[in-house]
Amino acid sequence: MIFRTAFALAAAVLAAAPAAAADYVTTPIAREETTIIGQKFTPPANPVVIASSSVFAPGARTPVHKHLYPHYVFVAEGTLTITNVETGRSYDVPAGHFLVEMLNTWHYGHNDGTVPVKTYVVDQVPPGVKENRILREEPQGSR
Repeated sequence: MIFRTAFALAAAVLAAAPAAAADYVTTPIAREETTIIGQKFTPPANPVVIASSSVFAPGARTPVHKHLYPHYVFVAEGTLTITNVETGRSYDVPAGHFLVEMLNTWHYGHNDGTVPVKTYVVDQVPPGVKENRILREEPQGSR
């Protein structure tokens, strides 16, 4: 009797599995092998993952900075513009898109639109590194 009850319970769980699976869908949004400027990237050994979110009000911009380690960005709302200070080239990244920001290259992010930009960011850094951003010192009033 115990065997039949266990078997019936297992059969009921297995029968319910396909219905539950139909409620769960994974859709890839990106598969990247290079940064936004074409650089190959490799996570550091034994990385620490830092996850954060950002909101850029219309007209907002980050300071000029660079990343030494992979910096992954998903734009959830608005259009984020990334400007490479070294070349002057800008890249628009609309909502729903993902990018790997440039490595060891001075750049800044900005919102040239009329609605806020919301991003989700993941950094992979070596143990002991607190932030994956090095700010470039700019003369006063240069922005």
